[in-house]
Amino acid sequence: MIFGTFDMVHEGHADLFRQARALAPEPYLIVSLARKNIVARLKGAAPQRTEAERTSLLKRNTLVDEVVLGQEEGYIEHIVEAHPDIIALGYDQEGEYVSRLEKDLLSAGLSPKIVRLEAYKPETFKTSKLRQ
Repeated sequence: MIFGTFDMVHEGHADLFRQARALAPEPYLIVSLARKNIVARLKGAAPQRTEAERTSLLKRNTLVDEVVLGQEEGYIEHIVEAHPDIIALGYDQEGEYVSRLEKDLLSAGLSPKIVRLEAYKPETFKTSKLRQ
């Protein structure tokens, strides 16, 4: 399971998906799509695309098996529902959810492996840079 806004899907995201899939012998990649209000709170600006548009972009990607919407408030319940064996975090993901992730998962009765993925040409393939 991976998490993100995915306002556009670029080669950096494709590499993220490939890295996540490579973590399991029989991968099934679940993408948790951040809700508009959560993105606005964490990043200071709402996504440019709607949740439906972002979901559609991800569902068309052959590296993604399932797309789930994150929660409007909190985050752990939808992870519990998905029950992933592995959680793959992007090289630049940080903040309140990431810092509490392992503790919150254990409290919820889950103990997936948590892996930090490598950056792929972040000087080029980062949504904020591609928009400039």
